[in-house]
Amino acid sequence: MTHPADNHDLIRVQGARENNLKDVSVEIPKRRLTVFTGVSGSGKSSLVFSTIAAESQRLINETYSAFVQGFMPSLARPEVDVLEGLTTAIIVDQERMGASSRWTVGTATDASAMLRVLFSRLGKPHIGPSNAFSFNIPSVRAVGSITVEKGASRAEKVTFNRAGGMCPRCEGMGSVTDFDLSQLFDDRKSLDEGALTIPGYTAEGWYMRTFAAIGIDTQKPIRKYSKQERHLLLYQEPTKVKVDKLNLTYEGLIPRIQKSFLSKDVDAMQPHIRAFVERAVTFTTCPACGGTRLNDAARSSRIKGINIADACAMQVNELAEWIRGLKEPSVAPLLAKLRQTLDSFVEIGLGYLGLDRPSGTLSGGEAQRIRMVGHLGSSLTDVTYVFDEPTIGLHPHDIQRMNSLLLRLRDKGNTVLVVEHKPEVIGIADHVVDLGPGAGTGGGEVVFEGTVDALRASGTLTGRHFSDRAALKPSVRKPSGAMKVRGARTHNLKNVNVDIPLGVLVVITGVAGSGKSSLIHGSVSGRDGVVSIDQTPIRGSRRSNPATYTGVLDPIRNAFAKANGVKPALFSANSEGACPTCNGAGVIYTDLAMMAGVATVCEECEGRRFQASVLEYRFGGRNIAEVLDLPVDDAVGFFGAGKAHTPAAHAILERMAAVGLGYLRLGQPLTTLSGGERQRLKLATQMGESGGVYVLDEPTTGLHLADLEQLLGLLDRLVDSGKSVIVIEHHQSVMAHADWIIDLGPGAGHDGGTVVFEGTPADLVAAKSTLTGEHLAAFVGSRAKAGRSRASTATAN
Repeated sequence: MTHPADNHDLIRVQGARENNLKDVSVEIPKRRLTVFTGVSGSGKSSLVFSTIAAESQRLINETYSAFVQGFMPSLARPEVDVLEGLTTAIIVDQERMGASSRWTVGTATDASAMLRVLFSRLGKPHIGPSNAFSFNIPSVRAVGSITVEKGASRAEKVTFNRAGGMCPRCEGMGSVTDFDLSQLFDDRKSLDEGALTIPGYTAEGWYMRTFAAIGIDTQKPIRKYSKQERHLLLYQEPTKVKVDKLNLTYEGLIPRIQKSFLSKDVDAMQPHIRAFVERAVTFTTCPACGGTRLNDAARSSRIKGINIADACAMQVNELAEWIRGLKEPSVAPLLAKLRQTLDSFVEIGLGYLGLDRPSGTLSGGEAQRIRMVGHLGSSLTDVTYVFDEPTIGLHPHDIQRMNSLLLRLRDKGNTVLVVEHKPEVIGIADHVVDLGPGAGTGGGEVVFEGTVDALRASGTLTGRHFSDRAALKPSVRKPSGAMKVRGARTHNLKNVNVDIPLGVLVVITGVAGSGKSSLIHGSVSGRDGVVSIDQTPIRGSRRSNPATYTGVLDPIRNAFAKANGVKPALFSANSEGACPTCNGAGVIYTDLAMMAGVATVCEECEGRRFQASVLEYRFGGRNIAEVLDLPVDDAVGFFGAGKAHTPAAHAILERMAAVGLGYLRLGQPLTTLSGGERQRLKLATQMGESGGVYVLDEPTTGLHLADLEQLLGLLDRLVDSGKSVIVIEHHQSVMAHADWIIDLGPGAGHDGGTVVFEGTPADLVAAKSTLTGEHLAAFVGSRAKAGRSRASTATAN
């Protein structure tokens, strides 16, 4: 007889309506690997993350007391009728790790914490507890007296010491900074005349009002300042001042910039902030600690001749071997746990990293796999693991390893849900859920459920394209010149010399960690005329939308203003035209303390975000709210001809349509866009920049198989228009479509950093001399087999 508990073997979803989902109902088998696929924007993330995973987390949070819930983020119940059979959800998504310079690979995975304990036990000489080896903890010494009120009160002298590992010179940053003051201000101008050239330091800001309050003459040119005024402007320590009856804190420009800009990793900054920092600040390795961030005492303690800075600088696979050589019974459990953690790095394909690598320099795929490290050795079972495209940034060679890890999690008795486009991952699924049929309003439906074999035979977009393989070009373009790179040594590059052809489509490939990004971003991206489109995700609140992000709203507002004889600011929901009731948000948020907040559509503007008087103004027969509700494809026609003809807006909209975003509404909040949609929105925006060379970093991220053809067509149009296109990519379809391939390797980390092949894709396939060549040969070979199979099937029919 079946036990009643064994009947709960499904996760049941009925009537899901999050974002674009249209009353979706689906049954997902537990303790199986289920892959969710479909074109970008079809509703995969809405179903998996915003519905299933979100409700699981909300229900877990409700088990805590109301007091504890008050300190936790409030989660609203998803728009769904029934959700049954949920288990604890662990989300492993694409979000990059924090960009703080104090957060490294080691601190993010607790590997550094275990190393610190190890050195505090075995290091010679012994210098103190584990804190003495932490570059984030300064040494503290204090002497004073305390009064103990116990019986007859008496004063006691107390000495307090805390041993920290922070280098006092660089404060644990590893580098010291020097400022070029001419990049901070124009000393010929006064502060009132806009002397400051620092991003965000506008004349209207509160910080500008504190200058007069601290005693600085804001009307005098900076070059005429006395020594005292110059010190107040540049180096003053935080000081309380009163401005318009408000208590504010003033501090000099240098400490303020150090706190607001330099606390983040330079590589993770917004482009305009990064450009300013690179222009105004010189970073040099700290002479006191040699860039290790640790003080003399922490570096003096060693185990078998290795100090903790040396250990963190090793590649993880080398560190794992060193740890295996330590045989000390007193710390045997710690050594076993540390070995397990480091082996998990190697298993997951990150053995080339060092524990001292700043987290902000990791790609989205690397960050996602680092989050997996903690789960691989976990004893938990019967939980739901949710992955968002775990193969991002992975070479075909590494995808096989990722597949085995996903299957291992499943075989431990867990439910594994994966949002993925790669056929290699879809192929290992026990169950497939395909959403579509299109994107945005054209999606949101389950078009297929079943096995992989059934998917192949189905007529869905995914089923039809599942066996697609790009062919090698019959002929390749001839380059018009070459960009020379000489002596490249960024990160693991070994004095690389390479000529990158211009006027053609060049693909840079190689296993993860082989040095692709180091070569291009370290030696190419900073050159004149180079437009670099990297993997940095675009961020935005509910008030941001495709119109504001791409800049298309500016010519639209100006056109409305000119046609109606009013100010452009009226046509912004974030400015003067905003509905006064909801302040232009379109919804009103009600905070219910520890309970989930409630968002209701504004009754005044009915969600249109603008004042009623603003909606009376028309351009081309439509008001501003109606224009922002247009899909991109319709807006292209609207602004391309007729009374609403606006060339500036039309050019931007055409670029959005060219990257496959024709279904997006102009006013759709960025928070509702998928990762793939945000990547292509960024691509559409930066395609408008002037430059002869475009650098794209994995543009296939988040793209469905059916979208690849459109992306390849876009790359061809860029090259045919006279541009040079350099693509860092792992997808074999892009490699096969290239005119020239530069393959780095042969391995990752210390084993990479050299050019192992230069030539055409056909030459790479013929040689099969590298890992990339082997996988590309298998890929185009499987296409030929698939073509013969289809031909024989057609003949038989």
